[in-house]
Amino acid sequence: MEKRQFGRTGHMSTVAILGGAAFGEVDQATTNKAMEIVLEYGVNHIDIAPSYGHAEDRLAPWMKTHRDDFFLGCKTMERTREGALEELHCSLKRLHTDYFDLYQLHAVKKMEDLDEVTRPGGALEALIEAKKKGLIRHIGITGHGVYTPAVFIEALRRFDFDSVLFPVNFVQYADPAYIQKADELLKFCLEKNVGSMLIKSITKAPWGDRKPEYDTWYEPFTDMDMIQKAVSFALSQGATGICTAGDTRLLPLVLKACEDFMPLSDSEQTELIQSAQMYQPLFVQ
Repeated sequence: MEKRQFGRTGHMSTVAILGGAAFGEVDQATTNKAMEIVLEYGVNHIDIAPSYGHAEDRLAPWMKTHRDDFFLGCKTMERTREGALEELHCSLKRLHTDYFDLYQLHAVKKMEDLDEVTRPGGALEALIEAKKKGLIRHIGITGHGVYTPAVFIEALRRFDFDSVLFPVNFVQYADPAYIQKADELLKFCLEKNVGSMLIKSITKAPWGDRKPEYDTWYEPFTDMDMIQKAVSFALSQGATGICTAGDTRLLPLVLKACEDFMPLSDSEQTELIQSAQMYQPLFVQ
């Protein structure tokens, strides 16, 4: 599988980054089978959070024996210095590790969220302190929603974050305002040598009032051909990689698509975006 440099961290991450949310609602046996597949594909980067149900507990046994095999990123939704430090220590203990390669301010979706985490006494202070103590090596920021690219452009102006994580998929890119800011953010990341992770790459539509059929908070593409097209589209945008979907049943399909990735031409990307009218964007203005 292709590897790309994760910004200034220097880590050569596989283009498939394991999304730990997939382990939130499954048992240990299911997690073990999934992790065996992950190792078979050579994935070397994990993204996880304490807000992902039982995910940290499920991954914990694997960190006891495979910690050195992965660039491990974790997150906090806490907004204060004290709260973020407490959550960081809990995650370190739960995952049997002395440090995180990356620790991220999680779910920063609006300017108000950014103001809250960057103010005096905010969560960012905790991450800066933890980095000085060697508990984390790099600092990142993550978010969902239609405003996230614009928020992260401002975030990178306020602080020298090492990474960003935000949504990119061809259905969302049918929104001209979104694609403009997303492209601007990705170019900004390249200029500043910031690692970039993309989420929601195989999004087809919101679930709406329907009962979800997968452990994802969006309806995913499930046909291998469409998954390949969606993954290839996302990976053609120049980011470091994509986080795999939040359901272990989709994991082998997404990993296969990442392994078989070939860059899409401009015309192929345009054709996909034009086809988005058959689907529904997850985020709207």
